[in-house]
Amino acid sequence: MSTRTTMPARRHASIRRRPLAAALLVALALPGAAFAQTAKEKELEARVAQLEAMVRQLMAQQQQQQAQIGQVQSAQAAAPAAPAAPAQPALQSTPIMATANPGTRFTYGGFIKLDASVTQTNDGDIPDGTVGRLFYVPKAIPVGGGRTGEGGADTDMGVNFSRFWFGADTDLDSGDKLKAYLEFDLFGGGSTAFTGNEVATNTYALTLRHAYVQWNNWLAGQTWSNFQDTAALPDTVDFLGPTEGTVFVRQAQLRYTQGPWSVSIENPETVYTPYQGNMAQVSGDDGAVPDVTARYTAKGDWGHFGIAGLVRQLRYQNGALGIDESGTGYGLSVSGKLNMGADDDLRYMITGGSGIGRYVGLALNNDAVLDADGDLENIDLVAGFVGWRHVFSPKLRGNVFYSRAEYDNETALTGLGITKSAQSAHLNLIYSPLPKLDLGAELIWGQRELENGDRGELRRLQTHVKYNF
Repeated sequence: MSTRTTMPARRHASIRRRPLAAALLVALALPGAAFAQTAKEKELEARVAQLEAMVRQLMAQQQQQQAQIGQVQSAQAAAPAAPAAPAQPALQSTPIMATANPGTRFTYGGFIKLDASVTQTNDGDIPDGTVGRLFYVPKAIPVGGGRTGEGGADTDMGVNFSRFWFGADTDLDSGDKLKAYLEFDLFGGGSTAFTGNEVATNTYALTLRHAYVQWNNWLAGQTWSNFQDTAALPDTVDFLGPTEGTVFVRQAQLRYTQGPWSVSIENPETVYTPYQGNMAQVSGDDGAVPDVTARYTAKGDWGHFGIAGLVRQLRYQNGALGIDESGTGYGLSVSGKLNMGADDDLRYMITGGSGIGRYVGLALNNDAVLDADGDLENIDLVAGFVGWRHVFSPKLRGNVFYSRAEYDNETALTGLGITKSAQSAHLNLIYSPLPKLDLGAELIWGQRELENGDRGELRRLQTHVKYNF
């Protein structure tokens, strides 16, 4: 009996002793294992522990942020919906005047220009204060005004041709386009009591150059004649340059343009030579029919080409003599610019006609001459120029051009003291040290010949400093 009770107890004690022995063995083994670790393994364990601490910190921060977001969302859901803020209007980049159409864009610009020239003539002086002293005007070249070999040399400086322009453009909701344009320079006349003089103040009067409005394809107001091609003019230091060979008129008109075509009716004005009047020039406004022009212009990467026609009424009235005479003038002009590579272009114009003298060369000659009975006889002409422009570098460019005009005068009516022809040659260099700032110098040779064979010459060095803004 004692044997039966003793066996289970022994077996139970043996079982309890086994885990204890295992624990003792582990305890005895651990110190050995710890002692067996290298210094590198201890460093790795420390880094792992550090990373685990960082991970636990990041998880805690994320939980805190999520809790805060949940609180804000709960508060927003509980609060009443706020009214939507009104849409803010778009800011306009340009101001609108109180009386302008909505959406009008205003622009302005111009340039300040100092001209300085030294002029020498061989047959008399050009009078001080006249336009021929300011820029090249072939009609102003003295002929027969002095003894053989006598001439004069003059230096002139001024800012008369400084310019300012103002524009307003509007695109209406209807799709219509409106444009207004005003341009002025300081080349004004008037009494020196108000404008000053070269003695003290050198002030100048304001001169209207352009004033017009455009409505879609229509233009009404004063601007360049539709018979003129300003895009063909050479790059000059002088105000105009090839004056005698150029169509040059600004006047009031009504013009319609459609694609490459444009037609206009323009202010009529007849300029005539009295019977045996030689160089006398009389202008009148007796014409009842406006001058009519038509132009076609083709454009491309190669440049442009234009052809224009002009038909006009010439008229002379003298109530005292009972004269009411009229005639017809007409002309044709071909002009353009031909690009010859990236750095060169050729510019040209040739104009021929009868009774169109005031349109060419700043009215170098007249439209017509009166005969002994007061009838108008047209004066025929042919004029033109050709010029070459070369760009030496982005800052330096140069031009050379030649210009000429020939007139067919009936000397029995006009006399022998009227201009038969004029010609000029020009060579210039224009340097732009800064954007929109030009420093230019131009050599000019000009000659005017009368029907009696007398000739006068002009030599000029024209310079300028010009800043566009």
